[in-house]
Amino acid sequence: MKATNNGLIIIGENFNATRKIKASSPRVLREAEKWYITYTQLDGSQGRLDVTETIPEDPNQQRVFAIPHIAEACRQKNMDYITWAIKSQEVAGAHIIDLCVDEMSVYPEERYDWMRWLVTTAQSITSSVVSIDSSDSNTIYAGLEAHDGSISRPAINSFNLEDGRQVLVDMARDRNAILFANASGNRGMPQNETERIENLEKCMQMMDEGHIPMEDRFLDPLVFPIGAGPDFGNHYLDAVRELRARYPAVHIFGGHSNVSFGLPQRKILNHAFVVLSIMSGCDALMIDPIMNQVKPFDDFRFAANSLTAKDEFSVAYLKYIRSLSRRPERPARKPKATAQVASG
Repeated sequence: MKATNNGLIIIGENFNATRKIKASSPRVLREAEKWYITYTQLDGSQGRLDVTETIPEDPNQQRVFAIPHIAEACRQKNMDYITWAIKSQEVAGAHIIDLCVDEMSVYPEERYDWMRWLVTTAQSITSSVVSIDSSDSNTIYAGLEAHDGSISRPAINSFNLEDGRQVLVDMARDRNAILFANASGNRGMPQNETERIENLEKCMQMMDEGHIPMEDRFLDPLVFPIGAGPDFGNHYLDAVRELRARYPAVHIFGGHSNVSFGLPQRKILNHAFVVLSIMSGCDALMIDPIMNQVKPFDDFRFAANSLTAKDEFSVAYLKYIRSLSRRPERPARKPKATAQVASG
């Protein structure tokens, strides 16, 4: 899979039931004893999601409460908000839309139903690749059952060395799915770059045995918050560099916004970390494409490759610049053009 201009592949992370907005956010409106999440629809009109039922009655709790807006939109089956949450990412440059319902229910059968419903709903909204994301392999299987391959290919998020996850390799092969693999091991999370590389090397061997095409493999060395460990950023970046050296044709990405969790002004840290990740060898990003505009990252990657002789005679850079001249510049706040994707 690749972007049509050979730029970065963007995985939109926003449609996850864990996503929350602070009650103090400017997007939260209180009016006549009602609470709303406000949003600007793609046609410029203002929309509202009524979240009153999620708000605690205690004013002290309200001040620190985080509103689970994606989960609430799903529970209400509010198609206006769901459509906005998906299409706004696509219009901002996302090629893959990640879908996760793990927080919708603690009961497995209910999660399966939610994932089936969400995959069907998302495919009624977009023809982009949808990533079926769950910590439970059976939930992923439920999503694959509901997926319509005539609309787009599915992606699986994600395979790793944990018990019960290896079955996802066969699912990916049988369903013609793109397969994400992360660096979690069979004894827990990796502690450094060496364990990340070793775990993903084993995943690559299993994908070889499962006959997963190289262009359909996305490796995630796992991004941990630097607020929890000062070396966590380096662990990830060092692993990316080594994996890129070993596997030149594989896709490498990460949940890049995880790096700033718990710190102020997260956008600053996220932007810097994405740049460092691109320099280290990432060709895909899992980000909020609305908060983090995609084009500057594409610009940087093509320019950096040209300046460091990775793009000899600037062939890719010149092709990229020509592609920009053939399409109108997208406004920063309300982009008009939707990125097209070619599958490998």
